[in-house]
Amino acid sequence: MSLIKEFKDFAMRGNVIDLAVAVIIGGAFGKIITSLVADVIMPPIGLLVGGVNFTDLKWVLKGPEMVNGVQKAAVTMNYGNFLQVTFDFLIVAFCIFLVIKGMSSFSKKKDETPAAPPAPSNEEVLLTEIRDLLKK
Repeated sequence: MSLIKEFKDFAMRGNVIDLAVAVIIGGAFGKIITSLVADVIMPPIGLLVGGVNFTDLKWVLKGPEMVNGVQKAAVTMNYGNFLQVTFDFLIVAFCIFLVIKGMSSFSKKKDETPAAPPAPSNEEVLLTEIRDLLKK
């Protein structure tokens, strides 16, 4: 029974629950960003580059061949798919950057109250009094 109690204590810690919520929200937010990139941002970029579909770009290393009456597929290096995934990542990273930057600008406006300067220590006050006495 001790093992079950320890597991319950572990699972009910605030950090574990916060992490679980963050993962779930992050997954949902990831779907929103993926849709933003695929459905909103990539079509205009596709128009700008002349409708090139990067996923179709490939180098044929070995063409298709017939072996015992069965056609074997060509061996290709699909570098276009890699380029497409890289572009998608860069766009997603930039979108996340803009969202985080916007959120941090809102939080900075809240915390703009200037901090009061710290009060001088007892030693500084005593030294200031001594200096003033010596000036007189």
